[in-house]
Amino acid sequence: MSNPADSTVVTPNLLREWALPDAGDSKYGRGTVLIVGGARRSPGAAMLSGLAALRVGAGRLTLAVADSVAAQVAVAVPECGMVFLPETSTGAVAGNELATAENDLSSSDAVLVGPGLDDAHELEVMLSALPPLLGEETVVVLDAFSLGVLPRLPDVVSALKGRLVLTPNKGEAVRLLERDLGDDLATDIAEIAERYDAVVTCYDVVAHPDGRVWRTGTGAGGLATSGSGDVLAGAIVGLCARGASREQAAAWATHAHAAAGDRLAVPVGPLGFLARELLDELPRVLVEING
Repeated sequence: MSNPADSTVVTPNLLREWALPDAGDSKYGRGTVLIVGGARRSPGAAMLSGLAALRVGAGRLTLAVADSVAAQVAVAVPECGMVFLPETSTGAVAGNELATAENDLSSSDAVLVGPGLDDAHELEVMLSALPPLLGEETVVVLDAFSLGVLPRLPDVVSALKGRLVLTPNKGEAVRLLERDLGDDLATDIAEIAERYDAVVTCYDVVAHPDGRVWRTGTGAGGLATSGSGDVLAGAIVGLCARGASREQAAAWATHAHAAAGDRLAVPVGPLGFLARELLDELPRVLVEING
């Protein structure tokens, strides 16, 4: 593995030279996305992720959320298709019922699992059932609680070799490493990428399992707000669905997420902007980069 100290700095010029795939001329040509998330008490997380995927250019979106909130989510996000997932008595999505979404899992270009899911046991069951339900080339992005259970699922990690993206915050990075973070975040994130054979983005670091590391702008402090990570994960899965490589999607989305925060810090202030306000900024940032 190369030295994370030799990381590449992500700039608009670098991204212009690392151009995203051309958008297709139909919604299917622009990529299909499935978001699995949205327990009864937190359906908004899946909504934010799904809208972020559309904002970065994905063509078709399906949300798979808890049955008790699915109808409301369908009304709130009229752009999406909907899968009503069975839930437990406490409102968690039932992990052993993932096959309810089998048609969408097998046909989607990229799948995000985690936003708004809140039961670790159910997620462990769900992720164990996930690999055989996917299409052969479907990219999988894992976020939130799904990251905390991944160290207990080596067979799942092996089955998703070469198509996994992880989006931990620092607390989730600790769980993935099963130790405290060291003094250099880039070194730790590179270790996670190698251990799970995944592209990983955490704060301003993006790492590939082959040892490549990128550093992006950190954005405004206001990014540390409820729902911000859901927007980032959704942007990544949307770019993957469009045909970007995993590392390209992570670098572009991490930069765009940070730049959106910087833009909002001017009219709103460095603190106090909302995660949903990032959504409107994402396509503007992408246009500015592309010129």
